[in-house]
Amino acid sequence: MNNTNSTSRRNFLEKFALGSAIGGISGLVNPVFGKPESEGNTSIHEADEWFKKIKGTHRVVYDGSTPHDGFPIIWNWVFYLTNNQTDSPDSDITAMTVLRHSGIGFALEDRLWAKYKLGEALGVKDPISGEPSLRNPYYDPKPGDFPMPQIQGIKGLQERGAMFCVCGLAIQVYSGAVASSMNLNAEEVTKDMMSGVLPGVQVVPSGVWALGRAQEHGCAYIFAGG
Repeated sequence: MNNTNSTSRRNFLEKFALGSAIGGISGLVNPVFGKPESEGNTSIHEADEWFKKIKGTHRVVYDGSTPHDGFPIIWNWVFYLTNNQTDSPDSDITAMTVLRHSGIGFALEDRLWAKYKLGEALGVKDPISGEPSLRNPYYDPKPGDFPMPQIQGIKGLQERGAMFCVCGLAIQVYSGAVASSMNLNAEEVTKDMMSGVLPGVQVVPSGVWALGRAQEHGCAYIFAGG
């Protein structure tokens, strides 16, 4: 097993245990959907309905379990590029990226990256400065954020029909870890993180749930690594 992947999984399990200790195991079960809609929470059925937007002949889901230098976004763009080159229009294509585990930061607004030092927490360096990022480099990228200037970020890809979702369970787990390290209230940090999910990004109960749903809707699975 790759040592980097092994360490990443171990760190996640440690964060999961920490989140359990802070909020209780019951709080980690369906964290986004645990209360009735009347209390202002999204219904779990909304997430299921979202998958009905998948369209076209060419369907793929990328497993964005780690930041991996932006590849969960890059490969989404490549799928559109190369299908266009083989005469398939965007209307006949769906590329979905599931942002889970330590890849969840790409679903969150810049405010949260700066406030909670997400670049340091998630292992993402600013492509321009080389320091732990205080912003989301891959939503609406600046020149130099991607290795090729024509690569589109999440915002541009959404305009073409690409789909992005984020693991609600991982947001709660990492919120608990951040809260502990900064001596903050875990529930309040989780609420803040959820409020900062980027426009058009669907919160799902878990990333693995979403990967299963996507494949049930005809999407081929690809790990969004190198």
